[in-house]
Amino acid sequence: MNSDHTNTSTKSLRADAQRNRVRILDAAFSVFAAEGLSVPIEEIARQASVGIGTVYRNFPTKELLFEAVIHRYQQKLVEEAESLLNHDDPGEAFFRYISRVIEGGAANKALTVALSSTEIDMSAIASGISDNLKGVMGKLLTRAQQSGAVRKDISADHVKALMVGSLLAIEQMTGEAGFSAGITAVICDGLRTQRSL
Repeated sequence: MNSDHTNTSTKSLRADAQRNRVRILDAAFSVFAAEGLSVPIEEIARQASVGIGTVYRNFPTKELLFEAVIHRYQQKLVEEAESLLNHDDPGEAFFRYISRVIEGGAANKALTVALSSTEIDMSAIASGISDNLKGVMGKLLTRAQQSGAVRKDISADHVKALMVGSLLAIEQMTGEAGFSAGITAVICDGLRTQRSL
């Protein structure tokens, strides 16, 4: 067999396997966000348009799949925060990010509930990502404070506590329209140097 053909075949297989993994993670995120952890793996495979064996080859247990989904979601939050570091208006970038995190948590309420009720040790999953997230959020905060948009007596730990607390509150609410937007507005207003009345 020609080695060039073998290399091309292997690369194609790797690319196909990578596409399948991404499809599984996308489907799992959507299904977990809509239905929580009780959803069967078969449903995730169906949504991803892959066989159940493909899911299990990538993620031998539902817990490992859930961990991968959470890790990927947190990584996206880090990337989104990093993309806002070059925004022309540091205050707008900071408040946009807070809104995105809280509104994202509200939109994926079942995922938030699953995250808080699972037996999975999330600290082990999130340790590196959490440090990265806190670091980049701290940079967004510092830029916003230097621009005069955010109070100077606020730290990244304060912001993190406010966001986590809001997500826990949203988890407890049952369908009140506009609740997450209201929480976001109150948090952002409390952080601004110029509060709206």
